[in-house]
Amino acid sequence: MAEEIESLERLLEDHLPADKLAEARRIIYGQDGKNSGPLDLPEAARALAKEGNFELVGYSISAKPEQLRPPRIVRIGLVQNQIVLPTSAPVKDQVAALHNRIGEIVEAAGQCGVNVICFQEAWTMPFAFCTREKVPWCEFAESAEDGPTTKYCQELAKRHNMVVLSPILERDSIHSDILWNTTVVISNSGAVMGKSRKNHIPRIGDFNESTYYMEGNTGHRVFETQFGRIGINICYGRHHPLNWFMYGLNGAEIVFNPSATVGALSEPMWPLEARTAAIANTYFTAAINRVGTETFENEFTSGDGKKAHKDFGAFYGSSYVAAPDGSRTRGLSRTRDGLLVAEVDLNLVRQIRDRWSFQMTGRYDMYAKELAEAVSGNFKPNIVKE
Repeated sequence: MAEEIESLERLLEDHLPADKLAEARRIIYGQDGKNSGPLDLPEAARALAKEGNFELVGYSISAKPEQLRPPRIVRIGLVQNQIVLPTSAPVKDQVAALHNRIGEIVEAAGQCGVNVICFQEAWTMPFAFCTREKVPWCEFAESAEDGPTTKYCQELAKRHNMVVLSPILERDSIHSDILWNTTVVISNSGAVMGKSRKNHIPRIGDFNESTYYMEGNTGHRVFETQFGRIGINICYGRHHPLNWFMYGLNGAEIVFNPSATVGALSEPMWPLEARTAAIANTYFTAAINRVGTETFENEFTSGDGKKAHKDFGAFYGSSYVAAPDGSRTRGLSRTRDGLLVAEVDLNLVRQIRDRWSFQMTGRYDMYAKELAEAVSGNFKPNIVKE
């Protein structure tokens, strides 16, 4: 039954009168009707969305005018989608079909003036890591530097003058062909700026991905682009507050969270984690999740007491952008492919830091000292007993 609900926003629209809807949006999303609200998008883009059968939503989060700094307006694009072909189709055909599908959505993003676009985790393949089978899923892995998906995204970046964040399954040919869960960062010039690997690997139920790759080794890189300083906190890393914190410490203004997660596991947490990270670290966050149910040929179990099954369950989409002032956009659909376009003013980051002073009042020296003690071999918890 829950899978049939398209989105929380649709429920609100269907059941609340206009005045109560506005108040509900204020309470739930932090929308005040002045600094945040719907964003008008070109009719040409809406026509592409209708023709391509994907949702298109625009949203704006502004900052107060300043005397010395002009606005720093950036349009963020988030893409969520289901796989196009069955998981049993040839690998080459599955990748080509997903390239074509994303190309259609990116075309609409270009029409909307998107500056930075991010796709979902491992976007060129089914999220097959639940199966623990190596064949054929390892064949989806490719070079982050010059693989076919990176080359394709370079073309998109140059054509639309946008930074492209492309999360893939990476094959590292320099280091014995091992695999990584990686996001490739491509400048709007088309150049590959670098890559960021997944820092935290889940070992919970069907999400036991260490059969394929281990924790990343790129740390908390921040990429200084023409459209702001960007970090990528891949999927499971959103459950780790210190992971979010480190991107902020390195100067991130927008942190993207490309993910693949299902309703039975994490949906109550989804609206909260990226939003609270935006507040605590005083930057923008962008959470992306895929949609649809992916069925595999062979049954699998995950040591959690469930009967053998052939799918994860439904990926619930609901991608959104959150701001450092606590506001956020509505989420995309739980069930449909979609593009969220969020126009933000990066000046809001410093304005909120000046207002709340989280960074100034943080006791980083104390935390560092106690963390160093906690990871030492002779650590004793600081507990006072009667």
